[in-house]
Amino acid sequence: MFRRTKIIATLGPATQDKAILEQLIASGVDAVRINFSHANSSAVSLIQTVKDMAKQLNKPIAIMADLQGPKIRIGHFARHSVTLVTGQSFILDCVHQDLIGSTNEVYVAYPDLIHELVPGDHLMLNDGLIELEVQQIEQGRITCLVIEGGPLSDLKGLNKKGGGLAARSLTEKDRHDLKTALQAEVDYVCLSFVKDAQDIREARQLIADWGLADTAIIAKIERCEALAELEEIIAEADAIMVARGDLGVEVEAAEIPALQKKIIDQTRCMDKMVITATQMMESMITNPLPTRAEVSDVANAVLDGTDAVMLSAETASGQHPIKVIQMVNKTCLSAEKHAGISYRKENPLLCQHQRIDHAIAQAAVHAANHFPIQAIVTLTESGATALWISRQHSRVPIIAVSANQRTVNRLSLVNNVLPLLIDFHHYAAKDIHTNVLSALLQKGYLQPQGHVLLTRGTHIGIAGGTNSMEIISL
Repeated sequence: MFRRTKIIATLGPATQDKAILEQLIASGVDAVRINFSHANSSAVSLIQTVKDMAKQLNKPIAIMADLQGPKIRIGHFARHSVTLVTGQSFILDCVHQDLIGSTNEVYVAYPDLIHELVPGDHLMLNDGLIELEVQQIEQGRITCLVIEGGPLSDLKGLNKKGGGLAARSLTEKDRHDLKTALQAEVDYVCLSFVKDAQDIREARQLIADWGLADTAIIAKIERCEALAELEEIIAEADAIMVARGDLGVEVEAAEIPALQKKIIDQTRCMDKMVITATQMMESMITNPLPTRAEVSDVANAVLDGTDAVMLSAETASGQHPIKVIQMVNKTCLSAEKHAGISYRKENPLLCQHQRIDHAIAQAAVHAANHFPIQAIVTLTESGATALWISRQHSRVPIIAVSANQRTVNRLSLVNNVLPLLIDFHHYAAKDIHTNVLSALLQKGYLQPQGHVLLTRGTHIGIAGGTNSMEIISL
């Protein structure tokens, strides 16, 4: 059964084995994420392994390189972890890199932190499980009162409640990792802790300077500041990720469901792709079955209209990575039966368009929703027409045919799009649609008889050239 919503699996120790990776893809994975926060020199070989496996299985797989960003982390403890007690004092040392942490103090790898805090500010550690209140800042050391105690281990993250830390999105490590990822020809680059549209422009310029300007950028929304700049960030990025982990630390966790819906809706309204991530099947890191709440969470993201759901530790280091994908697959398929009640519907007759290909995309959806069409087939160079068609709700599947492997891979993340690699450039112009449809019939993507809607451009090989739509009887 065709699943509209796409599934992203983060690769890690639990899923680097070729046999496991093959099972992941066979179970329904559409894209993989390489987390450069933890990736080492093996990242390049892992990326190549995924490409080889996708080719072997004849299934397009998008590859995402997720940069660490300015994640502020504490240092190490003598015994790797301590327990902080509510009411005690605890010092964050921003100067002494060789400090071995204890129940009294720990090093923080962000020297500018002392300039960005004032007494009374609240800091969150360990994904918000521990809360500190700043009492005093002196000689590079921040004395805090523990408001909410708990266990704290090596290298845990630090956030300021309510946001406000000034670190830019791209660090020196990110620049190095970005170049590595681009050389490995990943399909998407994820920018972490994006603050505003300037962060994306800076990354895009770097990518262009290295000669790979067509690499797509996913902006992760996980800072308070990004919420105020959301429209500009969406406009500048190629896609958005609702990164609920760190975002849920900087804002109240109770705000996350409404923010998720807002971000998804606004991103779709601006004709961009959106991913929902973090703790979707968290309990399956150790358990063979998810909680009912986790199943509801995944289904809710589907009903919100997300293009893809992303698994993190569940597949990177969890004990049941294959079962996780199988459960997410089942949940998405079930939710999609009812997705029409929630997806944004817009009357295409009321829209004003500045581009011919955009107008064709809207017209295609309107026709498919009001005529018995079994599939929309779009011949695409860049994938833009397929993306635009997918922004409006329709139960009619979109088959995106491209001669460009990179385009096919990227479309693997787009809701309701089945991307296929067919090199139609060598066909005579008058024979293109006949040959493409024949290939789709032979491969079982279309059924004999009935109607299909075909969009294409008059001039083959030119991105943005879609200018015609035709309903064809098979």
